[in-house]
Amino acid sequence: MTNQELFDLMARFDRSTLQSLRLSRGDFTIELARGGVSVPPAPAAAPAAAPVQEAEGPVVSAPLVGTFYAAPAPDQPPFVSAGDRVQKGQTLCLLEAMKTMVEVPAPCDCVIEAVLKANGELAAFGDALMRYTPC
Repeated sequence: MTNQELFDLMARFDRSTLQSLRLSRGDFTIELARGGVSVPPAPAAAPAAAPVQEAEGPVVSAPLVGTFYAAPAPDQPPFVSAGDRVQKGQTLCLLEAMKTMVEVPAPCDCVIEAVLKANGELAAFGDALMRYTPC
């Protein structure tokens, strides 16, 4: 790794919200960590999941990479099920990314036709989470 690559890596780490980073290449290892008292950043408002048009109808897509959760807690019922009528902005599911839970809202008043991810399944950015019919 060249000096310039090291400086670029350190600059990117400095601009990120990561608290630590460890990179190994062969017998070379570098560890970067933030010192002092860390204050977690305030949670940002989740971007609205943009509907994506598919052959079967519009879907709610994942606004980020994360673990899909259909319910607020393991012992709770799911936020929505197939056939449920929901209002714009109502929470449909949660995505967990880096220990942060992000609510995925309904894009419009609609009826949920199908839940396309299983509870605990990994969702990639843009993956279809639910298919719906606008009201």
